[in-house]
Amino acid sequence: MSHPRLKSNLQALALSALLATTSVMAAPQAQAQVLPSPATPTAARPAQQPTWKTVPTQQITAGDVSFAYRELGQQNGGTPVLLLAHLAAVLDNWDPRVVDGLAARHHVIAFDNRGVGASTGAPANTIEQMADDAIRFIEAKGLQQVDLFGFSMGGMISQEIALKAPQRVRKMILAGTGPAGGRGISAVAGVANYDLIRATLTGQDPKQYLFFTRSAKGIEAGQAFLARLQERTEQRDANIAIGAYVAQLQALAAWGQKRPADLSAIQQPVLVANGDDDRMVPSSNSYDLAKRLPHAQLIIYPDAGHGGIFQYHEDFVPKALAFLAN
Repeated sequence: MSHPRLKSNLQALALSALLATTSVMAAPQAQAQVLPSPATPTAARPAQQPTWKTVPTQQITAGDVSFAYRELGQQNGGTPVLLLAHLAAVLDNWDPRVVDGLAARHHVIAFDNRGVGASTGAPANTIEQMADDAIRFIEAKGLQQVDLFGFSMGGMISQEIALKAPQRVRKMILAGTGPAGGRGISAVAGVANYDLIRATLTGQDPKQYLFFTRSAKGIEAGQAFLARLQERTEQRDANIAIGAYVAQLQALAAWGQKRPADLSAIQQPVLVANGDDDRMVPSSNSYDLAKRLPHAQLIIYPDAGHGGIFQYHEDFVPKALAFLAN
């Protein structure tokens, strides 16, 4: 590993493994179809709501960007929950159990950042730019106010949105994330690339290392999570490009070196959640957020890493629903 060429080759191989996929997104406007059972007349069947596995991907234009997005639970009404994703994530990286659980009671919307997945435009390389894009998306959808659910990098974007456009935000869920200048955040690139390499060398998915502990319970939870991410087999999202991944790493490095913000300005209720052993964004950042946000609740899951909310989805979803309902 000490030879520069070998190290470079392994990093390239690992990154290729992260970005590899066997399917790409089909036409954005394609609609999911539900075929009636031959034994039951179509008119007698209740309307079947789509799930994260089947909901079609759509496009909406905001300025010079066409954003790819999916939405569920419109029939629930109320304040929509906007999902903001992690480093290198596209739509298919959201856990179906979490999304479907929230959509059972709420209108839920997830979208790809500019230049990521099936969204167009040059990828943003700062958290501030990503927050601006999210605000443009909210406005393009005609939403007066949203609840933000930000995971990892998405939690950083959520904080910026709340500071930039507080009138747009009712509540926030911040999971596996940290504040500007938080401990260890500027080192995310090193942690991510190291785990990309060892995942490639061991034939694992990088998220098995990045999101979960190496205990028997953590490994089992990671395998179950990765299996859930493959449940959608049609109209899967496009991969994140290497250039967009690099831009996001730049954004995280800058966020980790940024001067801490005055989070007391965020007056919205906030639910902070993480595992107790987060390698990507050290768990101490979650404690820090909960202390600095005036109206915060904190959940820390045992024997869990960055993906604690996915490992404990059966506990997290009811807690998130209760938080959003109050």
